[in-house]
Amino acid sequence: MNHACVSRVFRHSVEEIDLSGNIAVDAEWLAYLGSFRYLRVLKLADCKNVNNSAVWALSGMSTLKELVLSRCSRISDAGIKHIVSIDSLEKLHLSETGLTDNGVTLISALQNLDLLDLGGIHMTDKTLRSLQVLTRLEHLDIWGSEITNEGASVLKAFTRLSFLNVSWTHVTRLPPLPNLQHLNMSNCTIHSIRDGDSEVNVPLEKFTVCAASFGNIFEVFSSIQGSSLLYLDMSGCSLSNLHIFEKMKHIEHLDLSFSRITDAAIQHVANIGMNLRHLSLKNTGITSQAPCILAGTVPNLSSLSLAYTEIDDSALAYISMMPSLRVIDLSHTSIKGFTCVEVNSEKIPSMPPLEHLMYLESLNLEDTALSDEVIPPLASFRAIKYLYLKSDFLSDPALHALSSASNLTHLGFCGNILSDSGLLQFVPPAKLRVLDLSGCWILTGDAVSTFCKHHPVIEVTHELWQELQPNSGGTSQVHKSRQLPKAKTEAVNRQAGPSRLSGIFFVDERIKYSREELMELQHLTELNSVMHGVHLPPELWRMG
Repeated sequence: MNHACVSRVFRHSVEEIDLSGNIAVDAEWLAYLGSFRYLRVLKLADCKNVNNSAVWALSGMSTLKELVLSRCSRISDAGIKHIVSIDSLEKLHLSETGLTDNGVTLISALQNLDLLDLGGIHMTDKTLRSLQVLTRLEHLDIWGSEITNEGASVLKAFTRLSFLNVSWTHVTRLPPLPNLQHLNMSNCTIHSIRDGDSEVNVPLEKFTVCAASFGNIFEVFSSIQGSSLLYLDMSGCSLSNLHIFEKMKHIEHLDLSFSRITDAAIQHVANIGMNLRHLSLKNTGITSQAPCILAGTVPNLSSLSLAYTEIDDSALAYISMMPSLRVIDLSHTSIKGFTCVEVNSEKIPSMPPLEHLMYLESLNLEDTALSDEVIPPLASFRAIKYLYLKSDFLSDPALHALSSASNLTHLGFCGNILSDSGLLQFVPPAKLRVLDLSGCWILTGDAVSTFCKHHPVIEVTHELWQELQPNSGGTSQVHKSRQLPKAKTEAVNRQAGPSRLSGIFFVDERIKYSREELMELQHLTELNSVMHGVHLPPELWRMG
């Protein structure tokens, strides 16, 4: 359907249009959209061909309430002159555009705005002062700006402000904002969120302070109404203790990942008690003692991340004492999960602690030491929908054992020793819709293609399958998440400069071995002693 047909059919009825990320959207598109008489919401985020002349077609639209131009890098001060003619605008998103102070100042003409997103724009204190006339503002996003405490002092003019993002700025102190509910001060040095003589505590519900540092952390948290705070993200903060939680009994979501906390501080988390629903201790200094402390004190916990920690199998019994758990991340830990129970004089593999978690829907066991024998019990978890497995010891039998996982919809089986015959003999559970086989290097393109043809309802991710579909449009979230490590490696290689081995091609010799021989080779871990005294050129060193 061409633009003219779109205009004739929809311009008298459509109220909301979302074209985010569509590179085809340009001035011609907006010329047609400008004639839509009842359009209230127009989302054009990441439309790289939308420029200043294109938005001219939107000038004077009388019904438009929300306009999203985030990351439209070709929008600059000249384009804003057209946008400020839309008097009806209430929400305007301009983050990471080409605006300067001059363009931002023009926005003061839009006095009906209640939401303004200027994230990533290098505006100054003087420019922020020019926006004081926007007294209806409830949501203000100015992350990454050049705002200092002097500029932040004018925020008190926004008496309705309930959302504020000043992350990655020079702001260390905020004036009293009596209606503030959501505050983001990530990567800031925080001294006060209620500067001045006010004794009224801030009714924060959500406080995000990733990688922030504190002048006096107790003073900052004592300014928050203890009964209001529900969401706290302190990931990446250097925390020596957690006494600040003593009055924060209503927290439901707590992220302490990448902080330096150890087992000694976990009791303060446990003291939050009944209301805690989501807890991340990813990449902290805790051990299996932490789940022991938490067991029985957080009965309503539904999501727990212990990835990249020093926990081992001894933690499983304590995790099983959190009966409401639905999501568990144990990736990159020393979990093996393998125990044997004796039935009629026969030893049967089991993972008994986690089997008692009746509501468990998502389990991440990537980069653990699981073996084929422990996988069959996982298939018996009745509620499991999302399962992620990656281990040097998993092969065909592990995948086949999951055929009986009746509710499984998403399966990650990455980097394992999976053969062509193993894949083709796999009978997927009836509800399976996503199968991620990234890094299963023994597989051939023919096998992956054949499997996809036999199971068209399953979205398969594998490097060879992507190569076989050069014209496939779009990339799912699953694909994106799996591509990140590759992109990082490529960036590292580029930074390393030209290699003296650039003309040499390597063949993966592992392909000539059988699965049994590969498994045997995996146990030969004495490589360091064998290579002692051998000096390799830098190009052959393994990158961390």
